[in-house]
Amino acid sequence: MTDAAQSRARGGLLGLAIGDALGMPTQYMPRELIAGRYGVLTDFQAGPEDNPVSRGLPAGRVTDDTDQAIILGRLLVKGRGRVDPDTFAKELLGWEERMSAAGSADLLGPSTRKALTLAAEGVSTDLTGRAGATNGAAMRVAPIGVAFPPDPIERLIDAVVQTSHVTHNTTIAIAGAAAVAAAVSAGVDGASLDEALRLAIEAARLGARRGFYFAGADVAARITWAMELVKGRSPFEALDLIYRLVGTGVATQEAVPAAIAICAIAPDDPWLVCRLAASLGGDCDTVAAIAGAIAGACHGVEVFPRWVVDALNTANPDLALEDLADQLFALRTLVASASPAHGAKELSA
Repeated sequence: MTDAAQSRARGGLLGLAIGDALGMPTQYMPRELIAGRYGVLTDFQAGPEDNPVSRGLPAGRVTDDTDQAIILGRLLVKGRGRVDPDTFAKELLGWEERMSAAGSADLLGPSTRKALTLAAEGVSTDLTGRAGATNGAAMRVAPIGVAFPPDPIERLIDAVVQTSHVTHNTTIAIAGAAAVAAAVSAGVDGASLDEALRLAIEAARLGARRGFYFAGADVAARITWAMELVKGRSPFEALDLIYRLVGTGVATQEAVPAAIAICAIAPDDPWLVCRLAASLGGDCDTVAAIAGAIAGACHGVEVFPRWVVDALNTANPDLALEDLADQLFALRTLVASASPAHGAKELSA
């Protein structure tokens, strides 16, 4: 493990938060409105009055994507590679209560809300996520990519399943989350962005074999198609194609391919990746969070302008993302030394 690898670990979490905060004011707005008002975002913006989700939020404030990733990351560190499902459910419900008390409209997504309602009714966490197919698992999974090496890939996917199943225990959701975790993990290991995205496709194929069957388009195939769709296109053309054809909704098979296609547009510039994704429209804070995590992990934290990181930390003084990334990076060494046959079970023993 090197200083460069630690920088990439930090880049993964900071990239997630930067993309999330950039997309905060534009989330769930149509692309035409965003293009007319902002063009391609160049800075953090406050939540506008006509956005009922982010109205009144200050520029640079993160949303549920980052908050849930932090909850997952901290529990992952505490559990030495394993997240207690009941504790995770309680932490997510507690987070929503705090957000609701603060007047926030940015609360739990549909899959997570349904699953946690079932958990509160006493349903086993092995069953609560059997209908969860939206992008909630993929948006918060970057800490798994930081904590778990990409080889063996099955151990990484085991960790994705173990930390996702409470809310998103379906073939589609696990495929999408596995793709993101694998790309982040490969990036931390020193892979190029192209290599990381190729591993994402393989992980999506393997992840689709896990969880409860959920009807929908194949995530791995849609990632491949989305990347081909934007190849050779200008950023403006690519954004339009992604928005109209790939989709930027909450469905995993839209959000994850959209995020990966954005990464392919600007493979050498994570800050541009975040800006483009946040300017898409739809669930663009989540798309930008996923894309930022992957690009940041492949390039390292230094590639983001320093003023961007400073502005993020000023707007969110309690994030402590670099500290969390360092703890997850230290866990990665422990995971790597564990037997692949036992993985997280061995670590938590």
